[in-house]
Amino acid sequence: MDSNLLKVFVEVAKKKSISLAAKKLKVTQTNVSLRIKQLEKNISFELFHRVPKGVLLTKEGEKLLPLAEEIVDKVKEATSQIRNIKKQDSLIIGSTYSNTKMRLIPLLKKLNKDHCEIKLELVTNNTIALTQMLLEYKVDIAFINNEPKHENLILLKKFDNDLLFIESKKEASKKTILGHEGICAFFNASKIYYEYLGISDYEVLEMANFEVILACVELGMGSTILPKSIVQRYGYLNKVKITKVDKSIVNIPTCLVCRKNNVPKISTYLKKVSLDE
Repeated sequence: MDSNLLKVFVEVAKKKSISLAAKKLKVTQTNVSLRIKQLEKNISFELFHRVPKGVLLTKEGEKLLPLAEEIVDKVKEATSQIRNIKKQDSLIIGSTYSNTKMRLIPLLKKLNKDHCEIKLELVTNNTIALTQMLLEYKVDIAFINNEPKHENLILLKKFDNDLLFIESKKEASKKTILGHEGICAFFNASKIYYEYLGISDYEVLEMANFEVILACVELGMGSTILPKSIVQRYGYLNKVKITKVDKSIVNIPTCLVCRKNNVPKISTYLKKVSLDE
């Protein structure tokens, strides 16, 4: 059975739509439709019911889906392992936006110095997206917030973050939490800290990046929690009022992780590497 046809089938089943699957796979809708028809011809069963809003799996399709997902995952795993079967010639690194500012540059410098033979690729996103990319073999390693919970992911190295509650020196900070995005770990940490302070009637305001957040805190528009390294990097340690957050209240380590079955050849190096600039 052609694994490429199964890959298309799995994507259509996930999206419940030919058009959305085509967009995800970066092919035409006609291409997707033809591949589904080819797969249905090969197994002599219809896999989808066509409905006005998209497609739904038939009973046969429901039975095939878990098997198809397993085959597609095995092909991805084999491809990944064969790519580095002799040596680690490439490494796709995922990183959260905050860690890009804190540790990614030091890592790149060390890798270029100690393993110049490795071709590096970089991807930045949030922890949820990076976790999914690891599971789908789209990145080899990733810096995420907190230890991984998925059974197929393992921890290579953990970095502690000194978290600071940041307020304006000049103005009384409004009861407003300033954050990067709703799913940002530090944004959620701010909410936990507000609860610890007994503040429940607060507003939240999302902003484009950490530098903008810090500037707005200085102006008295609100408060936030960020790692000390980010506050220091942007030169705000002496511009704002800071309170160290006890780890018993909230703790967000940065964790370097990978798949259990896709451990980089240089994993020992990565476990020992120091990223202090």
